[in-house]
Amino acid sequence: MATVCLYFQVHQPFRVRKGSYFDAGRGLPLFDEPLDRLVMERAAERCYLPANGILAREALRLEGRLKLAFSITGTAIEQMKLYAPAALESFQALVSGGCVELLGETYYHSLASLYSEEEFRQQVAQHTALMLQEFGVRPAVMRNTELLYSDEIGELAHSCGFRAVLAEGSDATLGWRSPNAAYRCARSPLPLLLKNYRLSDDIAFRFSSADGDGKALTAASFAQRLQALPADTEAVGIFVDYETFGEHLGEGTAIASFLEELPSVVCSMPSWGFSTPSGLAERAVRREALSVPSVTSWADLSRDASAWTGNGMQQAALSRIYEMAGAVLATGDPGLIAAWRKLQSSDHFYYMSTKEGGDGVVHRHFSPFESPYEAFIAYMNVVRDLAARAGIDA
Repeated sequence: MATVCLYFQVHQPFRVRKGSYFDAGRGLPLFDEPLDRLVMERAAERCYLPANGILAREALRLEGRLKLAFSITGTAIEQMKLYAPAALESFQALVSGGCVELLGETYYHSLASLYSEEEFRQQVAQHTALMLQEFGVRPAVMRNTELLYSDEIGELAHSCGFRAVLAEGSDATLGWRSPNAAYRCARSPLPLLLKNYRLSDDIAFRFSSADGDGKALTAASFAQRLQALPADTEAVGIFVDYETFGEHLGEGTAIASFLEELPSVVCSMPSWGFSTPSGLAERAVRREALSVPSVTSWADLSRDASAWTGNGMQQAALSRIYEMAGAVLATGDPGLIAAWRKLQSSDHFYYMSTKEGGDGVVHRHFSPFESPYEAFIAYMNVVRDLAARAGIDA
């Protein structure tokens, strides 16, 4: 039986204040609370509440046949508590219904896996504790920030106690192999579950014209794509941002109808169904180890780490925030430490990207700044302010 492995990412960062170089020491907020509130309230209204309602109804109607997974960052949960508590309650209700697996990741949606193993472990442990606190669940499968993965990260996930890990099914990694199967991490016994980026991106980025001739994707036409896959297909990983459903794609796109109809359409297909990542890892055929020596991700055409590390501004910002680790942690101040970790969220560096073409369009769409240079300046000003509060030399 072939399965669809649906995974949704839920994340909101704490966006930095657009301030001046001379703001350090004035006691101003480090983060843009009004903007964070606006974005969270809008995401809850347009996506989280209605989409959770759709999935809850479909799960009940399909009597356990709908299975899916979420990764919900710590920063998203903090903002739900502050600005949209009903959204958090709706996630808790959905998880309690038994159709949802919660995945592990870094609490602050950080790039720590690339810069600090110690910090990565801390944030993973913090996220696990939060999942236990809010949902009563200990994640068994790892989904690293931005789907960042390499052989080294797979080994690290295993050492953190996870039983499987998700990754991008990039062409550069797979070569002639199919993304629609479970592999094994090269440096650990963990199953490696891959995203089918073509089918996932049909939903996330090409929905309104994915069927050609200007026609929007439908659940029926998506099912036809699944049925056209080779007969030996084991599982199709559909990994997308949850905000796709109502926030990135809003009224007039029929995205809500697609989400509502897809579970029934898949379940009506002979020899097809849904599986959680854990379920897939337990029963999927184990193929050969898949080596991923260089870091891959789900971002941009390159599907590597360059969306966050590709230029000098990004590299300088990342170097600065991670070199502050010892001094910030030595303060023992929970507020300063939390602020420092919020400044590690991948979004800050994504906004600094200077890529052109289609990648650049996407980066600019999600950024609250007029340019990557403004994003860099605002970020470094806030980092300077944080350093001053922690007693760190500029």
